[in-house]
Amino acid sequence: MSLDADYVVERRRLKRRLTFWRVLGVVALVAAVVAAAGRFDLRRQQDHVAQIAIGGLILDDPARDEAMKEVADDDKVKALLVKIDSPGGTYVGGEALYESLRQVGEKKPVVAIMGTTATSAGYMSALGSDHIVARSSTLTGSIGVILQTADVTGLLDKIGIKSVVVKSGPLKAQPNPLEKFLPAARKATEAIIADYFDMFVTLVAERRSLSREQVLKLADGRVFSGRQAKKAGLVDALGAEPEARKWLSETHKIADSLPVKEVKVKHEDEPWRDLFDSMIGKVMFSERLSLDGVIALWHPDLW
Repeated sequence: MSLDADYVVERRRLKRRLTFWRVLGVVALVAAVVAAAGRFDLRRQQDHVAQIAIGGLILDDPARDEAMKEVADDDKVKALLVKIDSPGGTYVGGEALYESLRQVGEKKPVVAIMGTTATSAGYMSALGSDHIVARSSTLTGSIGVILQTADVTGLLDKIGIKSVVVKSGPLKAQPNPLEKFLPAARKATEAIIADYFDMFVTLVAERRSLSREQVLKLADGRVFSGRQAKKAGLVDALGAEPEARKWLSETHKIADSLPVKEVKVKHEDEPWRDLFDSMIGKVMFSERLSLDGVIALWHPDLW
């Protein structure tokens, strides 16, 4: 009798174990299916409108450029919405994003939708679209470039520190906070700024169908409200995504019913970046550390 009882108990244990492993197997199978669906994204198999969000500082980003190339080559993507909320960034970053959007624009319509701020390199990026929509209260414009430095030689003298610099020529590493800004170096730097500014003005004139003289009147670094920008010809319409979709529908016959699919830009270091951000914050890994060289940014001291 005791043996029969032990046998029954053991059978029940075995059944529980089998049930556990069966449930675990089903869960694993479901997880695999979900992962596969996420990887291949079945929604991409249908016609849709792609959307990418551009926020914060605009830097050179090969992963973002590659994502834009995929959008351009995907026949299922009928249009691209670019939501911009950025004070600007590096000139190269704005230029690279502009060029990526133009590559998309060669194959399908691109609409820029400005948020709170789309200034300097943020505005430059918007020029890569075929149609620009801004809120009435959006801050945009700030057409210009800037290179900032500091001269701390006087402070170093006061605290008894002497800077020693060995270099191959007088203009090497100028401007440099540890040296006086030489007149020749200032002249060379001003020439660079003037060249970047000329490129920016030319870009605005070409993309907005304005004369150079008209752009120069707007390109003194000032910002504009969305309403002012519309009146000046810097943007096409006031509104948000509904107005962007309306333009796509009326101009390119792209139905409002097409779903919107977010474009995800994946960086190789993303898991590590997220880990560091969660553990010690963004101070040590701030995007500001990447702001080297000439920048196209509104109020750089705030970033």
